[in-house]
Amino acid sequence: MASSHPSAEEEWLDHRVDSWVETYKKSMLTPIILALVADHQPIGIAAVAEALRSTTGWNVTERGLYRTLKRLEDSQLLATSQVDAPRTGAKRKELSLTDLGVAFLAGIRANLVEVPENG
Repeated sequence: MASSHPSAEEEWLDHRVDSWVETYKKSMLTPIILALVADHQPIGIAAVAEALRSTTGWNVTERGLYRTLKRLEDSQLLATSQVDAPRTGAKRKELSLTDLGVAFLAGIRANLVEVPENG
């Protein structure tokens, strides 16, 4: 009967893949958010979070999302505007790409590569 415990090699491999995925997620978060904003602008932060989850399957903490959005705004890749929320009239932020953000996203897209399926 086969053991249900992973071998040391399987554990090592799982750890390495998980580590790579976390690094990949951190580096891809910027272009994915910029692409989502570009496709749906102007877009609210809650809609960005939902689109991010549905597009990638990733769970990004609210804090992590806000920090990334703030960094993109501080880098002048995203612009925000305050709009009245429906029904409540409370102010909420809507995001759109700046011209710099459009150019930055185009540069990233021009340099993305896919991992080949077969050698």
